[in-house]
Amino acid sequence: MAAPPLFDFNSLDLSRIVISREQVYEILPHRYEFMQVDGFVYLDKEQRIGVGLREVREDEFWVKGHIPGRPLLPGVLMLETAAQMASFLSHQVRPDERFMAFGGLDNVKFRGTVVPGSRMYVLLKGIEIRPRRTVCDAQGFVDNKMVFEARITGLPVS
Repeated sequence: MAAPPLFDFNSLDLSRIVISREQVYEILPHRYEFMQVDGFVYLDKEQRIGVGLREVREDEFWVKGHIPGRPLLPGVLMLETAAQMASFLSHQVRPDERFMAFGGLDNVKFRGTVVPGSRMYVLLKGIEIRPRRTVCDAQGFVDNKMVFEARITGLPVS
């Protein structure tokens, strides 16, 4: 059975971008095909929570080859999206910190599919945000259904 949502995001205006894709990538170093975050619809630095948006497009590099005729967003890209969002959240809470890179995954469960044309929202809750490590719980939702959950660990890199 899926865990309950980290917090109630149904009361949020999901159509209102509060942090744009451009603002995210002023902080994160990813480029080209690996820019997985389309923005944030909610971010609370004090509570260490956020809701990021990932628009899954028909023209992405994986669509042609990942299940031809029925393309599915690869689970690894769902997790990469959440990790990028967690890194951005970490930087918002501790702007003096270095870039937090992927350090580990725990308790990963895939609970649904994500197809081109979907809007995936990722709920993040910072569990531990310190100079030497960031730990966030993440849950992905499409059409109010949980499609994945995971605990993401980030480690600083120079």
